Amino acid sequence: MTTHRLTDQRTNHERQLLAPVGLALALLFSASALPVIAATRPSEDLTELSLEELMNVEVTSVSKKGQPLSEAAAAIFVITQEDIRRSGVTSIPEALRMAPGINVAKVDANKWAITARGFNDRYASKLLVLIDGRTIYTPFFAGVYWELQDYALEDIERIEVIRGPGGALWGANAVNGVINIITKKSKDTQGVLASTVVGTEEAIGTLRYGGTAGEDFQYRVYGKALNRDSSYAPGGAHDDWRSGRGGFRADWNASSHDSLTIHGNYSDGRAGDRVSLPRLTAPFGTQSQIEDSALTSHSLLTNWTHRFGSQSETQLRLYYDQYRRDSLTLGERINTYDVDFQHHVALPFGHDVVWGLGYRLMSDRFRTSTTIAMADASRDMSLYSAFVQDQIDLIQDRLSLTLGSKFLHNDFTGFEVQPSARMLWKALPQHSIWAAVSRAVRTPDRFREDATLTVAGTPFGPVRIRNRPLESERVIAYELGYRGQLGSRVTIDLATFYNTYDRLIFTDTVNALTSQYANNARGHTAGAELAAEWRPLDWWTLRPAFTYQQIVISGPPITSTPTTGREGSTPDHQLSLQSRMTWSRQWELDAWYRYVERLTAANIPGYHTLDLRLGWHLSKQLTLDLVGQNLLDKTHQEFRTNSGGTQFTEVQRAGFLRLTWRY
Repeated sequence: MTTHRLTDQRTNHERQLLAPVGLALALLFSASALPVIAATRPSEDLTELSLEELMNVEVTSVSKKGQPLSEAAAAIFVITQEDIRRSGVTSIPEALRMAPGINVAKVDANKWAITARGFNDRYASKLLVLIDGRTIYTPFFAGVYWELQDYALEDIERIEVIRGPGGALWGANAVNGVINIITKKSKDTQGVLASTVVGTEEAIGTLRYGGTAGEDFQYRVYGKALNRDSSYAPGGAHDDWRSGRGGFRADWNASSHDSLTIHGNYSDGRAGDRVSLPRLTAPFGTQSQIEDSALTSHSLLTNWTHRFGSQSETQLRLYYDQYRRDSLTLGERINTYDVDFQHHVALPFGHDVVWGLGYRLMSDRFRTSTTIAMADASRDMSLYSAFVQDQIDLIQDRLSLTLGSKFLHNDFTGFEVQPSARMLWKALPQHSIWAAVSRAVRTPDRFREDATLTVAGTPFGPVRIRNRPLESERVIAYELGYRGQLGSRVTIDLATFYNTYDRLIFTDTVNALTSQYANNARGHTAGAELAAEWRPLDWWTLRPAFTYQQIVISGPPITSTPTTGREGSTPDHQLSLQSRMTWSRQWELDAWYRYVERLTAANIPGYHTLDLRLGWHLSKQLTLDLVGQNLLDKTHQEFRTNSGGTQFTEVQRAGFLRLTWRY
């Protein structure tokens, strides 16, 4: 059998080379710093901030303008750089496990299923993800290829996670949530950083340099290499992952009123997989084949900000993005060109207005196979959009009302409107109650509109799922939340929701050998999400988080053909508890316990897991971390999907050593 897969010997050889090279690099850079005892903690450390200061960390994703977290009328959770560092995670999907209401499940060593408030799948389509405002949505299936987003974690300033619709500002597919990954400004990444991870399951090397050219221009360049081992599956998983990434960012304060940011990224990698392909001749059934999918991407973003004064500001964002993914079943190349303008202005009588216009062109080209055929091998799709939002101070510093809507036109369903209304009442300076009602849509994608999928079926032949014109899925969401500080040591953030959906897209049986996608289901979800922080002692912080949700879907019986986001594809209950102990300026001990309830749709049992991290600041420049992950069992399964024929694998217990040097 012919495959595109590299041999295990070559993979092991690359892994053996990467680990010692990265370790030697960090040790070489840190040699002069070893004798020095650390006088201060890393600059990213937020543990010394008071709870009141943390409640007022500025966020931008709720209103497309800067505002304190305590004044955001939405269910928002902020993952800071310090959270990422002390959790011991090595990827963005793993960091997202900290946010309540977000379900992160590892499909295999290089794929994840991530969603907010239900409907999870590897190709989950109701969550919009952005990096510095640049969408990483793919029009092929309206989701995210997380294996293409392996950014350097050290360059992330924060991740703003909004649960609930964000369509009034961000447009289509922001149905159940918005994740905005915000990277650091160049001025915050000056000097040299070298980091290496050497472990039982992965090896990672990162090198970054930041500099200046005059007082008003700062820049950084970085490179990252990753080699991740296969997960566990009977007979071998064949899902190892190798990637390299590089990029730059430049920030220029051209004047007291103008600033310009330009940054670009390039990545190239290979992701292993064992796929089940339909047998098109007798005897009918499936055949298993291993492969290496080729993954490449590059992007360039420019953001210009002009300030007319303290009451008015404009932003113009331009970006180009291309990704290529080449596998046995499908080859795809997607080019995205986007221009976005917005204006923020404070008006008399307590009105604070943000409005904007946007245009996006997505151009694709596909190489099909006997498994997936496209009605059009290439297509250009245009998206026109406009939005306006007005935050009205009904009672200054006490009661505010935010009204807004997004208006867009797409090539699949035409004109769409996504309004929202949000109210925030600050009952006391440290306590606020908010409520919201929103409408959002999930537009159809290329796969469900234009593709014909062939999957293993009956003894008489394979089943084909054919395309047909579809309408947008719709949701009306009702939310109520409380955010407050109880004394000087406890904060609580509670959000509840009830969502009603109609025109949900599932498969519909035509005959024994043919199905089709259709807007044939409706449903509702309800739940509550709690996040808290308690500092029982000055050196000890506890961060519990709890998620409860119920999903009910009604419609025709769901067939055995692949579907997305069925009932039981997301756990009803999730629990997380993080403990952080800072013994001194040199020592940290962190523990992270998680419980995820069973997935009834996939017949996957619930699981408990525990991660531990011991951090040692050897010097002001050098930090050593010893991390153990998934320590409560040898292996466990987190997700199972029929999408793409990917095999079922299990997450393994792991451990690694991370050395980070800054100068």
